[in-house]
This record gives sequence, structure tokens and C-alpha cells, in this order.
Amino acid sequence: MKVILLKDIRKLGKKDDVVEVSDGYARNFLFKNKSAIAYTKGSAKVLDKQMEERAEHEAELKKEAEALSETLKGITLEFRLSTGKNGATFGSVSSKQIVEALAKKGVRVDKRKLQLDQSIASLGVTRVPVDLYHGQVIGEIVVHVSEKA
Repeated sequence: MKVILLKDIRKLGKKDDVVEVSDGYARNFLFKNKSAIAYTKGSAKVLDKQMEERAEHEAELKKEAEALSETLKGITLEFRLSTGKNGATFGSVSSKQIVEALAKKGVRVDKRKLQLDQSIASLGVTRVPVDLYHGQVIGEIVVHVSEKA
């Protein structure tokens, strides 16, 4: 029996896959747990329409991410840290501080999207990559850290 999966099922397939399973498995497990529906002409049309809508939505999200990437190119964030006599900094600039500074400029980015391994603890300019769309669109934020007067 052919079924359309409504959920990811281990060792069987991912959501929206059309798979062939035994009749008993379909009736007694998949249908009962609302994990699949029977594959018919009607359900195939609905699946195709959903896939098309999802593709349009994904294209729109990617377009928005590319626009945000262009916006980030023109932004330089300024931070000031206290330094000691030998040039060592006291404190650092964290991803949370970067996101807050971006929010003040009207740009919303999730801090988990920043590809910053550790906080910035050195003076100078640092380029911080930002994963805006599933690794396909990578933006970049310029962070300038200077000495506090």
C-alpha cells in the first residue's frame, strides 16, 4: 500500500515522502497514530499543492535573508573596552551585545545565527559571519572594538 508520510519516521522516510508499506503496518500503526494518509489521486494533488506553497515560502525567506545580508554590509558596530597598561582588554564583546547593538539600529538577528566561537576580546576590527538562511545566505557584521578613553 502506498502512503504519504505526515511525520518523519525513522527507517521509513521523511515528512511528505510517498512510501510503499504493508497494508497491516499502514492500518494498524501509521493511520492510527496519524503518521500517514493513504496515497490517492486527491491526496497526491493536495501534497503537490503543499510542496509548491512550501517552495514559494522558502524562496521568499531566502529573498528576505539576501536583503538582510545587503543591509548588514553597511553596518559597523562600535564598542569600547577598558584596557590595561600593556594593552590587555578588560572584558569582551559577546554575541548578545552584538545583537542588542543591531536591534538599536533596527536590524533583528537571532544571536544563535552569529557564527562567533568566542567573545571578541581584542582591539581592532573583527568580521562576524551571520548564517541568515540555512548556510546558503551568509551575511557579515563588522565589529570595531576600540580603547575606552
